[in-house]
Amino acid sequence: MTTEINPMLGSVKEAFAPVTEALKNLQNMEVPEAAREFVKKTANTAKDRAAEAFAGSEKVTAAIETAAADSVSEAAKISRNIQQALYQDAEAFFAGIEKLASAKSLNEAVQIQSDMARARGEVLVSRAKATTEYLGQLVANGAKNAQDNFAKVYNKTA
Repeated sequence: MTTEINPMLGSVKEAFAPVTEALKNLQNMEVPEAAREFVKKTANTAKDRAAEAFAGSEKVTAAIETAAADSVSEAAKISRNIQQALYQDAEAFFAGIEKLASAKSLNEAVQIQSDMARARGEVLVSRAKATTEYLGQLVANGAKNAQDNFAKVYNKTA
């Protein structure tokens, strides 16, 4: 039986000899210079693109950070203005109470109350106008900053 297998094994080896030879030669095959250069250029281009993407992401992060800091700053400013307005309202209220307490007649009290109501109405209208102007400017500035930041990021990464 061994004598029958040996010739068969020899036939298989002989049939696959070209493949075996090709695989031996594949290990020693030289890669053409053009192929190596292409791989190097492609790798360098990919590396540059990765660096550009990283720089773009840094710019986006900086823009978000700036916008967040500006928002916090504006929120603090609004809070201080509200506190100031509340304090001024309290002062005006107590000053009005003092004036009312000093009224010697009902007519004089009605006049003082009327003057106080008119003054508070004027203050309210003045604050409403100032608030409207402030918010309009804040929205315009916010939109401009967002547009500028988007343009910076888009122009650098495109």
